[in-house]
Amino acid sequence: MGAKPMSDTILECRDITKSFFGVPVLRNVSLTLKAGRVLGIVGENGAGKSTLMKLITREERPSSGKIIIGGIDYDGLKDRDIPNIRRKIGVVFQDFKLLPSKTVFENVAFALEIVGMTSREMSHTVPKVLKMVGLSEKARHFPSQLSGGEQQRLAIARAVVRQPKILIADEPTGNLDPNNGWEVVMLLEKINKHGTTVL
Repeated sequence: MGAKPMSDTILECRDITKSFFGVPVLRNVSLTLKAGRVLGIVGENGAGKSTLMKLITREERPSSGKIIIGGIDYDGLKDRDIPNIRRKIGVVFQDFKLLPSKTVFENVAFALEIVGMTSREMSHTVPKVLKMVGLSEKARHFPSQLSGGEQQRLAIARAVVRQPKILIADEPTGNLDPNNGWEVVMLLEKINKHGTTVL
């Protein structure tokens, strides 16, 4: 299906343009991301960073250009293939998108539940991830009982629990104070050292 993998390249965007109502938000953007690396995209508000993330997760389609992820050319994707692609991508949103009626444990477990993991597997996997992000003692808390930094760490736990090939973090420190922001950066570095590519 689509292009073959380029050595250790996990993501390639070639000359991506995205327009809304005829107005370009992105124009001729190209990038290459090697497996196991960290790539930061910097730009002011409105520069199109979140739009690029939505193109990579296939929430949006480019007006022109090509996206290849894990050797799969998005031009050849059928709608039925999109869930499989998204399972390889973990996404951390700036506004967290946590489920308020579920506990910390349940928020992370939900990401496994929707891909069919058994309760037994979840009870083994979720505590490991909560330990990694420093939330083991908050497993029974609800998101409203967490600080902003803890909520962001929970969002990261949910994004990495399925062991994605790529973790996309959309302005992960944007709503945090400097101390919590630095903790999140250190956590992303730790996740990267475990082999996850981070954008």
